[in-house]
Amino acid sequence: MSKEQNVISYYVICNRLKDIIRTGWKNWNVQRERVESVAEHIFGVQMLAIAMKSEYEYDVDIMKVVYMLAIHEIGEAVIGDLTQFQISKEEKEKIEHEAVHKILGDLLDGDKIEELFLEFDSHNTKESIFAYQCDKLECDLQCKLYDEEGCVDIQKQEIDNPIKNARVQELLKTGSSWSTMWIKFGQQTYPYDKNFKTISNYALNNEIGKVKNKHLD
Repeated sequence: MSKEQNVISYYVICNRLKDIIRTGWKNWNVQRERVESVAEHIFGVQMLAIAMKSEYEYDVDIMKVVYMLAIHEIGEAVIGDLTQFQISKEEKEKIEHEAVHKILGDLLDGDKIEELFLEFDSHNTKESIFAYQCDKLECDLQCKLYDEEGCVDIQKQEIDNPIKNARVQELLKTGSSWSTMWIKFGQQTYPYDKNFKTISNYALNNEIGKVKNKHLD
């Protein structure tokens, strides 16, 4: 294909992410006129990464992180957004890597971009570890915002949704709200460092949708 066709083809494939709603919100029956797409999650996690780098002065190449996060979900343009409750980590990784390889195959920089994608998945460099924590924490923060809006009723859930998961059930037995359960699940599941735990705990104990920006409010 020509360079023009390569650019358009890549753009059109990635553009699908604007219309792929995050599966977790569908599984939890989030009731809202607009529910977050994968593309919106990508934007959110990039903004979170910029803020975390700013306030905690991480020794990371933030431009590399933002680039890494820009492509970390591109495989979902082909395979969809599959959660840990639907498919094993190993199986998802296999089909996602195959999809990413095909998506990037015609770009001249495809190999370099794919290397960056694989670095994110590896979680073994300082940028990929930082980016991974941002990816998981952003989801927790979005959950908190939806909960503050009253978008989820735990009593109105489908039989096969994540509420049946044993760990989720154990957390809900404490009488926790949906977002409290979700955030605690994240704290127990993901390798947050002390700074990410600080933000996670702040979200746990405060209404984050009411946090004001002194320059705008």
